[in-house]
Amino acid sequence: MAKILVIDDERSIRNIIGELLEMEGHTVKTAENGAAGYKMVCDEPFELVISDIKMPEMDGIELLDKLIETHPDQTVVMISGHGNIDTAVECIKKGAFDYIEKPVDMNRMLVTVKNALERGSQVKEIKTLRRKIHKVAEIVGESPAIQRVKTLIDKVAPTDARVLITGSNGTGKELVARWLHEKSDRVNMPFVEVNCAAIPSELIESELFGHEKGAFTSAIKQRKGKFEQADGGTIFLDEIGDMSLAAQAKVLRALQERKITRVGSDKDIDVDARVFAATNKNLTEEIAKGNFREDLYHRLSVILIHVPKLVDRREDIPLLVEHFIRNICAEKGKPKSTITAEAMEALVGMPWTGNIRELHNAVERLLILSGAEITLDDVKLNVMQANGE
Repeated sequence: MAKILVIDDERSIRNIIGELLEMEGHTVKTAENGAAGYKMVCDEPFELVISDIKMPEMDGIELLDKLIETHPDQTVVMISGHGNIDTAVECIKKGAFDYIEKPVDMNRMLVTVKNALERGSQVKEIKTLRRKIHKVAEIVGESPAIQRVKTLIDKVAPTDARVLITGSNGTGKELVARWLHEKSDRVNMPFVEVNCAAIPSELIESELFGHEKGAFTSAIKQRKGKFEQADGGTIFLDEIGDMSLAAQAKVLRALQERKITRVGSDKDIDVDARVFAATNKNLTEEIAKGNFREDLYHRLSVILIHVPKLVDRREDIPLLVEHFIRNICAEKGKPKSTITAEAMEALVGMPWTGNIRELHNAVERLLILSGAEITLDDVKLNVMQANGE
């Protein structure tokens, strides 16, 4: 059920519409003019606003203009006893979902409300999906450490240089790779990610280079590998330090010759994929242990970008917390929560061994378990105690 705001200078109309919608299970609030109604919309979210047109102080057309400007996703239905076809057309053109003449037909009102709410829900779902699919998350922070990373991205992205991204788990290595692709000339081509640590060693070659039908027992049809899928674009080899030596040899050949061979085939396939790799391991130590090929390391590390731990950029934590609060609240369709200075100070002082990923999870937990304001007690109860501190 939805939260609906009814704005009309006639109390009887407000009451009739409000009672009707409450009988349908909706939560209804009312305002006697456009100015009061606009303030209410600014203070709390409503799934639907139903507004009269002719009102004192701020009429419905002025209200609609302000809402479209400041709350472009707000669904609005206009009602009026003084309107005509031109007025209805003007309201729809400005962005109103529908227009209903007075005296209000209550059956028409219920149908319009139902359709308006469905449309509003669909718009939110579509925007959320688009945000998840298309938008590359910001690299948030103003610390010298993160500014160096941003500067390197801007310099390296337009080139075709291979990049090795290092850093602890949860620091944002994948985000750096995505921004390198986003700012490159290959941005309109595929970005293909491979988590080398998540693929069994016996399947990694098939995953990267593809296979022919019948190449092994479960190969029931020909399959393109990640390098072919990334042709013309970028392939991101995440946690490459966990790749087997056999697969490393084939990756080295792909980098040297820009060719790959599917498992079960002897035919070379030309590929043009820019390679980014990332690892949380010290590859020079892995080379000394015989776990990583030195020649592959030098092929991958044309440019080295190290992503700092969160504790090495504590001054960015308040910016990250506010960023996460804003985004999580928007995704969940709830009003933006606030956080006290004491609570923020406590978050800044924590060890954050899981880095940005851990901080994001902690903020999401706080938003779920706290009230409209996150306090120091909330942080102590829901973050520090949960982490055993």
